Amino acid sequence: EGEGVDALEAAEVRFTRFFNSSPMAIAALNDTGLVVRANPAFAKMFGQAAASGSVAIAEGLRDESREALRHALAAASRNQAGIPSVDAELTGENPRSVRLYVSADVSDGTGDSAILYGVDITDQRALEDQFAKSQKMQAIGNLAGGIAHDFNNVLTIITASVDFLLLNHRTGDPSFQDLLLIKQSANRAASLVRQLLAYSRRQTMRPKMLSLTDVIADMHLLLKRISGDLVKLERHHARDLWPVMADIGQFEQVITNLVQNARDAMVEGGTITIATRNVPEAELKGLGYGEMNEGDFVLVEVSDTGSGMPDEVAERIFEPFFTTKEIGKGTGLGLSMVYGIVKQSGGFIFVDSVMGKGTTFSIFLPRHTPSEAAMAKIEAGPTVVSPKADLSGTASILLVEDEDHVRAGNVRALKMRGYEVHEASSGVEALEVMEELGGKIDLVVSDVVMPEMDGPTLLREMRKTRPEMKFIFVSGYAEDAFAKNLPEGSKFGFLAKPFSLRDLAIAVKEMLDE
Repeated sequence: EGEGVDALEAAEVRFTRFFNSSPMAIAALNDTGLVVRANPAFAKMFGQAAASGSVAIAEGLRDESREALRHALAAASRNQAGIPSVDAELTGENPRSVRLYVSADVSDGTGDSAILYGVDITDQRALEDQFAKSQKMQAIGNLAGGIAHDFNNVLTIITASVDFLLLNHRTGDPSFQDLLLIKQSANRAASLVRQLLAYSRRQTMRPKMLSLTDVIADMHLLLKRISGDLVKLERHHARDLWPVMADIGQFEQVITNLVQNARDAMVEGGTITIATRNVPEAELKGLGYGEMNEGDFVLVEVSDTGSGMPDEVAERIFEPFFTTKEIGKGTGLGLSMVYGIVKQSGGFIFVDSVMGKGTTFSIFLPRHTPSEAAMAKIEAGPTVVSPKADLSGTASILLVEDEDHVRAGNVRALKMRGYEVHEASSGVEALEVMEELGGKIDLVVSDVVMPEMDGPTLLREMRKTRPEMKFIFVSGYAEDAFAKNLPEGSKFGFLAKPFSLRDLAIAVKEMLDE
């Protein structure tokens, strides 16, 4: 009998040790919802008052979680099996997300009604929210990109038609100003489309190695004008800033938009601060941004001392067409464009805002380590046609475009320059035309997205027999969006829609002169 008692005591000691050392919060509850006994993990999660039975557990939960827990405890008191878990939010100085499991306690006559197990799911919830947000942003981006692509074709037709009409009108003609207004409006629409493409990460970018200290310093006068007389503009740059790879024009647009946004948040004046510094990989974890886990970055912060924004606004701040400004005062595309440019540059952007104190936008761009070959390429630079260059020619050009009106305008524009132009409405037809002409084509100008056979497939097919064939892709999407579908090292020109007649002539001349 003594041995049985000893074994029982040993089992009790082992249970107590397991109970107290468990990382999971565990507590036994009576039928009123008060704790009868709890382990240290429970006390740490819910507080000493709840662990000692002084207050009900439900008192430490947000209102929306309390009712679900009460239902679970009521089910346990009825000895119900398979009680659904409860996801709850803890209140207090350090709010946490927890998942609670409740089971009926019918093992002894102690009066315990239920056993409750709690697991901290704060980090898991943050990852789920982050993933859901990225999925949402991607879905909106795909929608925006598709709309932008369709609009680009329409704007290309409008721009080309106005250019043709302007060729036949003098500045004194009554309709000349009307035509200019149409062209300006088309250009404005094209700018909005570019912002949509920027958000969807499908716009054309020409990245090169940049020193952000120099770029921001060169922008100082422009940013000073944008910020206005009531706002003080400060710059703080760390020494020996690492280089990054970015499109200088797009990066300037990012900084400009953030400064404008900061200015609008400070109606009565304040301070805008632009700061840069290096962030080595070892520092990333301490920043608390889960998306970034490896690599060195250059950080650009744009801060203001404005009114700040509530969490619900900060969560949607990068969505296209979301704006807190009055109708007519903003498109809601400025910050979405910033988001897209940063993402397309391989970077990250975060917003931190405190109501009444201000907002900080933090941009992290990957550190760039240039190779000797890349440096030589940067120094050489591309061939550029001078503004007064002769854009006429006699070369034979095959124009491939599935949109009839776009194709007709481009054919007309090139014929006006003296070129011999052959046309095709698809990749398949282009191969047939090429065969009929015996391959006597100097240059192919092709759309990217077409039925039957797209542009990249056409290039691959043509270069099987003519590897040196010169090729220009025309697209409303970014060059990167389709270049990955081509063989490595493929050479081609690129012209972004919408474009003017002169843009087309320059692109053709540059490619033929290479």
